[in-house]
Amino acid sequence: MSFNGLAQYVSNLESLGDLYRVKCRVDPVLEITEIADRMVKNGGKALLFEDTGTDFPILINAFASDERMAAAIGRKSLQEAGDEILTLSEAMSGAHRLTTKLSRLPRLLKYLKLAPHRRRGRGECQEVIAPVVDLNSLPVLKCWPHDGGRYITLPLVHTRHPLTGKTNLGMYRMQVMGNDVTGMHWHRHHTGARHYEAWKKEGRRMPVTVTLGGDPVYTYSATAPMPEEISEYLLAAFLRQTRVTLVKCLTNDLWVPADSDFVIEGYVDPSEEPVREGPFGDHTGFYSLADLYPRFHVTCITHRKNAVYPATVVGVPPMEDRWIGKATEKIFLAPVRLAVAPEIRDMHMPAEGVAHNLVIISIDKTYPGQGMKVLSALFGAGQMMLSKYIIVVSSPVPANDYGKVAEAVFSNVRVNTDLLATHGPLDVLDHSSDRFSMGGKLGIDATVKLPEERTVQARSVPLLLFTDTEITEEVITGVKTMAELSLPVVVLTIKKPPQGLDMKRLVAELPAPLTAPGTVTIAVDDGADPGDLSMIMWLVTGNSDPSRDMYRIEGGALFFDATSKPGSLPPFPREWPNVVCSDRQTIDLVDRRWKEYNIGEFHNSPSLRVLPLLRPGLASVETGKTATQ
Repeated sequence: MSFNGLAQYVSNLESLGDLYRVKCRVDPVLEITEIADRMVKNGGKALLFEDTGTDFPILINAFASDERMAAAIGRKSLQEAGDEILTLSEAMSGAHRLTTKLSRLPRLLKYLKLAPHRRRGRGECQEVIAPVVDLNSLPVLKCWPHDGGRYITLPLVHTRHPLTGKTNLGMYRMQVMGNDVTGMHWHRHHTGARHYEAWKKEGRRMPVTVTLGGDPVYTYSATAPMPEEISEYLLAAFLRQTRVTLVKCLTNDLWVPADSDFVIEGYVDPSEEPVREGPFGDHTGFYSLADLYPRFHVTCITHRKNAVYPATVVGVPPMEDRWIGKATEKIFLAPVRLAVAPEIRDMHMPAEGVAHNLVIISIDKTYPGQGMKVLSALFGAGQMMLSKYIIVVSSPVPANDYGKVAEAVFSNVRVNTDLLATHGPLDVLDHSSDRFSMGGKLGIDATVKLPEERTVQARSVPLLLFTDTEITEEVITGVKTMAELSLPVVVLTIKKPPQGLDMKRLVAELPAPLTAPGTVTIAVDDGADPGDLSMIMWLVTGNSDPSRDMYRIEGGALFFDATSKPGSLPPFPREWPNVVCSDRQTIDLVDRRWKEYNIGEFHNSPSLRVLPLLRPGLASVETGKTATQ
């Protein structure tokens, strides 16, 4: 199923009883974010804010359920899309005989017919041409208190390579810096950045066009980890089973979907000095701090007559992008198996791992060393190269069953033989590594060990007998064991003194129960809830660099330092970002107005859960100060 513009998608959601219309005036600055955060973390419906102080309504939370995400990509379920790609991959691979290849030709031709179609004339996206270029006419959100300004959060950025002519569709946040200027936040690992470098070498101005809305499948396709040689609009057509119709822009020679809601045309001049962009409350749950990025100059804005402005909010997981990630798991499992490791049976990216910090893989294991082989392959494969922690288990353990994955880890992993510690590229948003966009990685081979791999007899998960009376360090403010889950895990909350804390010394002085073989101790900041497993997973994968923050204790125990690094010894060499949460004023405002929104049951602010982790400073933490100063 396809949708001709977001208004049609809104109507579909409303017919299913899966959308609230908010008719009262709501401020795009902070207020909408706080409402959306409460809804997404409580399984709420999509929201259409009709009175935004502009001529356009805002659609948000449009992907935040399995059902809405499936509808957005034109399918009845996410599994349906994954199954079809798996069937196609299996059918097209391994065809060696000519007769076999010819028999499969009709299926291939069917998909070749889904290539984008260029149409003469104007599209629905060009029904209205703005007489004056003014980005302030759009209801652009400011999401979090320390953001550098308002951000377009669901932009579909179209670029073209100056020599090859290859086009790319990507999604890169855009900070509005004036009526006709934004930042263009494309990372060094992204195709848009490579196109920019190519235009820079040519010494020419780079045409760029940004679309908003249209069929929601375009938004998903812009986030998908597609090979550079394959059009994102081919994926969109495959998912919705209808080819994409493109029309030419009015002020540059790029082509965009005719059914888009908004088109923002312009250029980037590589000869210009970059602009300071940020900070921004990011999907990591921390602020990405200000840095230098290219300027995007707007030359024309057009839109549909019934245009709906799409937006999303990112922050402490789970957020709306969790369901986009779930779609990627299903859709790209088959290509990963085909291109990287055919033994893979299941793949899962927990929301707490914010896509690139944690991946869990289940494999069919048939020979010794296979778990390590898969780990090595994945750390060098496409966007998987940015993964920080990867756990491999043996099928039939489901990759999304955390209890069974934990049981496999504690039953099958030996510290001396089953951990793959390495270095490599990290997502540029990773804040925990000593160096920008590069740091430590850890692979955990939790597969069942074959006879050739066993160094000792298999063991059951040990029960940790431990009480907080055995802790004498004053910096440790709380102790939580996972005995109720039958896991040998202890979480310590740490309050670092103003003079700093030497974590190596702390580890060396741990009491005996925490150094027993198979035991894992995790240190988090004072203010974290040690009983909140979701929070602990988020902090461990986000706040630690395994090459620096994982301590192997003689005898087979592990210690992970998942605290924030200001106040550490030796001093952390980079700025440390603050956690992302609403301010008290915005929380109180939404509390007071909740009934006025008419969006169902009241929900407390999710920010209350993370406010105790907020440290002195703004987007970045002020060094040398504790939370009480």
